[in-house]
Amino acid sequence: MYRTVPVKLTTRARFSTICLHAGQEPDPSTGAIITPIYQTSTYVQDELGKHKGYEYGRTQNPTRMAVERNIAAIESGPAAFAFASGMAAIGAIATMLKAGDHVIVSDNTYGGTFRLFDKVLTRYQLAFSYVDTSVLDNVERAITPATRMLFVETPTNPLLTLTDLSAAAALAHQHALRLVVDNTFASPYVQRPLELGADIVVHSTTKYLNGHSDSVGGIVIATKEEDIDWLKFIQNAEGAILSPFDSWLVLRGTKTLQLRMVQHNANGLALAEFLAAHPKVRRVYYPGLPSHPQHHLATRQMRGFGGMLAFDLGSLEAARRVLNHVRLHALAESLGGVETLISHPATMTHASVPADRRAALGITDGLVRISAGIEDIEDLKEDLAQALDKV
Repeated sequence: MYRTVPVKLTTRARFSTICLHAGQEPDPSTGAIITPIYQTSTYVQDELGKHKGYEYGRTQNPTRMAVERNIAAIESGPAAFAFASGMAAIGAIATMLKAGDHVIVSDNTYGGTFRLFDKVLTRYQLAFSYVDTSVLDNVERAITPATRMLFVETPTNPLLTLTDLSAAAALAHQHALRLVVDNTFASPYVQRPLELGADIVVHSTTKYLNGHSDSVGGIVIATKEEDIDWLKFIQNAEGAILSPFDSWLVLRGTKTLQLRMVQHNANGLALAEFLAAHPKVRRVYYPGLPSHPQHHLATRQMRGFGGMLAFDLGSLEAARRVLNHVRLHALAESLGGVETLISHPATMTHASVPADRRAALGITDGLVRISAGIEDIEDLKEDLAQALDKV
C-alpha cells in the first residue's frame, strides 16, 4: 500500500514539531535543510527498467511527495495527495463515486463546491442532497439506498455553522458511508477530523496551510487502503498535480502553521467581540462567541475558534460602504493568509449559488466575511471602526 510516512519523528512528536519536520530530511547530496524544488519533468534512468524511484514528473516529484508526507502527518493520516487546487482535490474525491450514487452535502457549503456538484457532476448521473448537517436527524432522513458519501464542511463558509464530527462519523459508518470533511476553514491546528472518525479530509492548501496568499493548491488525506490506492491512481491518471514550486511554498507555510493559527484565533475572536458590540452590526457569526448556537460544540471539537467570521449589516448599501472604505482590510476573495481579507459572499465567493438558495441559507446582501490576519488587533479594529462610521 502507498503510504506517506513521516520521517525522523517518534510517535510522541507534538504538533509544531510535526509541522516542521514530518516528511522532510536534509538533502542527501548537499545537506540543505530545506527540501529543494525539484523543477523537472522527467528523470534519467540508469538502464532500461532501472531507475531511482522516479520516472515522470506527473507521477512522482520529491518536493510534492515531501508536502504530502508532511500534511498527512499533520492531519494524523497515513497518506495524502496534493492537487493543483482545492477544487481539483474535491474533484478527485468525487471520482470515487459511480453513476447512480448519492451524496449528502452540508447545505451552506463553499460556492465552488456547490458549482462542481450541481452544475458538473450531476451531468454524470450523480445525485446530491443539501441539508443542514448541524442537525444529524436531517442527515439521517436524507440517506437513501444509493447514498455513498457524507460531505461535510465545518465550520461552513460563510456562516460558520458546525457539524458534530464524532456523531456524524458514527452515523455515516452505521450506514456504510464515507465521511469526507472539508477542513479548510478550521485548519489542522484548530480541528482534527480524522481523529474524530472522518474517513477523508480535504483542504484548499491555498488557505491556512500555505498561509501567505502566494500559492493555489489542494490536498486529500485518506485513511482507507482502497481510497489511498485509488487517489494515487487518479492523481496520476488525471494529472491535476500540485507543482514543485507550489509544493515548496506550502512546505514553507506549514512550518509556521501553529504560530500563525494562535494569532488568527486571537484576532478572529477579538474582531468578533468588537463587531458584536457595535450598534450598526445586526448579527455576528463566529463560533467563539457564547451567542453562537453551537458554541459548546466548538469548545469541545476545536482548539480555538479560527480566524474566520462574518457579520450582517442589514443591506447591500451598508455592506458596500464598509467594503469600499476599509483601508487595512484587503477587499479580496480567499482566506487564511497572514494579511486580513474582507469580502462580500453574495457577489464574490457564493455568486454561483442561486439567489433564492442564498436567501434560504441566510447569505444576505448585507453579509460581510472577514479572514482575520495576524496584524496588530488594534489596527484592525480601528480600520473597521472608521469604515463602519461611513454606514
